[in-house]
Amino acid sequence: MSSTMPVPPKSSIAEERANPSFPVRELTYWIDGGRRVTELKERIMLELERDPLWRVSDHPNLSLAETRERAMSKIRRLADLATSRPLEETMIRMSIISVVDPGFWTRFGVHFGLFFGALQGQATPSQMAYWMDKGALSMQGITGCFGMTELGHGSNVAGLETTATLDEKVDEFIVHSPTLTATKWWIGGAAHTATHCAVYAQLIVKGQCYGTKTFVVQLRDTKTFALMPGVNIGDLGKKMGRDQIDNGWIRFTHVRIPRSHMLMKHTKVTRSGEVIEPPLAQLAYGALIQGRVSMVSDSANVAKRALTIATRYASVRRQFGGSASGAAETKLIDYPIHQYRLLPLMAQTFAMIFTAREVTANYEKLMGELSDLGEAKDAAADDVIKNLKETHATSAGLKAFCTWMCLNIIDQCRQSLGGHGYSAYTGLSQAYSDFAVHCTWEGDNTILTLQCGRYLVATALDARKGQPLPENLSYLKGAVSATGGLSDRACKGGSTEQVSSLDTLKAAWSSVAANAILNAVRDFEAGLAKGLAKDDAYEFSSASRLHAARMHTYTYLLHRFAAQVDRSPAALRPVLTLLAQLFGAHSAVQHSGEFLQAGFYTGPQIETLKGFVSHACSEIRKDAVSLTDAFNYTDYVVNSPLGRFDGDVYEKYFELVTSLNPAKPVPYFDSLIRPLLERTNETEAGPELEIDEE
Repeated sequence: MSSTMPVPPKSSIAEERANPSFPVRELTYWIDGGRRVTELKERIMLELERDPLWRVSDHPNLSLAETRERAMSKIRRLADLATSRPLEETMIRMSIISVVDPGFWTRFGVHFGLFFGALQGQATPSQMAYWMDKGALSMQGITGCFGMTELGHGSNVAGLETTATLDEKVDEFIVHSPTLTATKWWIGGAAHTATHCAVYAQLIVKGQCYGTKTFVVQLRDTKTFALMPGVNIGDLGKKMGRDQIDNGWIRFTHVRIPRSHMLMKHTKVTRSGEVIEPPLAQLAYGALIQGRVSMVSDSANVAKRALTIATRYASVRRQFGGSASGAAETKLIDYPIHQYRLLPLMAQTFAMIFTAREVTANYEKLMGELSDLGEAKDAAADDVIKNLKETHATSAGLKAFCTWMCLNIIDQCRQSLGGHGYSAYTGLSQAYSDFAVHCTWEGDNTILTLQCGRYLVATALDARKGQPLPENLSYLKGAVSATGGLSDRACKGGSTEQVSSLDTLKAAWSSVAANAILNAVRDFEAGLAKGLAKDDAYEFSSASRLHAARMHTYTYLLHRFAAQVDRSPAALRPVLTLLAQLFGAHSAVQHSGEFLQAGFYTGPQIETLKGFVSHACSEIRKDAVSLTDAFNYTDYVVNSPLGRFDGDVYEKYFELVTSLNPAKPVPYFDSLIRPLLERTNETEAGPELEIDEE
């Protein structure tokens, strides 16, 4: 039996930082968007760390009631900061909190993001002024929630059952839940907190239904907190994650509200009962995009934390190897299979980081254009509507595939920690439970991919008729031939450089995405040829639409990543280029059949690409810890003893577990354990039977 020489974990991680191939601080600035933003983030992280209210290390041991109370204790302080500090600082603070305490982020965001966001997006200026005076921004007098989802309806907003019927005699709407399935469900803040709700209900005027609109309904008396007449509310209790938010159900029984409590920025209802629809009904889509865009950023931010924990632990954890007498065991990160396990996830995370930056900028630009548009119907309005549809579809696909990607990153990182990944104290089991809801809320991921796929099919059909391609589909210009088929753009050459260059990978993914879109178009047209109605033909092609959305979104991520590489500082370009190549190549290997089917790569070229992936992982391994350092999360934000910056994982892990679980008598020893141990096998003898004596 040979003994091995233990290596101090601090020494193990220190040697990882000895010779990075790039300036780490400069990459942090590039990720954050500049030195000023980085320093602001560092200030906010320090403020949170030093505030006793923001203690997070003991979260695993809190009960449901304690978790909710802890979250509520932070609300006032953050509400005061949100209304007194610049908007940029508030947004950055919230992005950090979404990683530190995602459940609280949700509870706070229900009011400021959803309820107040509904007012911003759908209230007229006079209505907005009214609700601001009531305290909607500062939470002084009003706490809001967002009442869209029902027990029987989620993604199908048009099918919601709650009604809002105009009573012209008294100038009021009657809000009502006509069925059990019309009960508002999963409403964050409803169980304990909200006084008002932005309720989505079917607008009914003079017996005619005008579709789903938004109404502000008071739930509780703002002084006594008693439920308003006709309002019933219950608690949904324990959930998979994010227990900080008090999700509840709401039922309305003929609840009356003033007509002016319908938000009328778009559709208007007059005193006489005239319904005035907006000239550009699509403008209402704008309100749906913000949440989807924010979840692309959130996916990147949460993935950064997971990879920081897994990569740092892999750099200090030693296992096997060291066959020579006294030799140290091998670091996990030095095993090629562990590199292959983690480093493609690193590349995916950088792809999400840079895509989030671009899609957020595009969204903000679009919102400015919508704000300036007014009620115009000219060519400029047509261009804005096209951009709106493009952003709506792109954000739908990105929301779906980035949240799926992040959830997988969390779980793969958790598994890479071995048995310790199962501990609630190492940070990733709860991260998985908290993040999983991202794949469902703000639009179920599968439904969103189908929306994106429908847009892709419709756009391809328009392009066939001579319509110009939107920016996010510009890659189709070279990938689709003049006859509407796939262009002959096969990869030329078989060397590693020829197969794996960033330009080649961009062309490869463009070809694969184009092929998937053309296949979806063919399936759609096959449905029409069978005599199906348009909507039914889209359903007929749903599987190929989902696949087209997947291929398109991967292509979009790679193109956005490559665009950021081109703009990056020269000192960062080599490592970012390699990460972009790894993202494109690893994703291609995972979907190799698509590239063979599209005729871009041959079988031998795919094998060469596999070899490049292994090579890229071994090269990026040299910078793995430095790359996570560039994410610049403090130990407080990482909140895992296994992801500590100094590598002192075992001491801090032991300290945390023992401090939160001190030795004490077993409370059920006398009632359960002692009787178990002291029980006997003797049974009471029954009466003697005469038959036995014969």
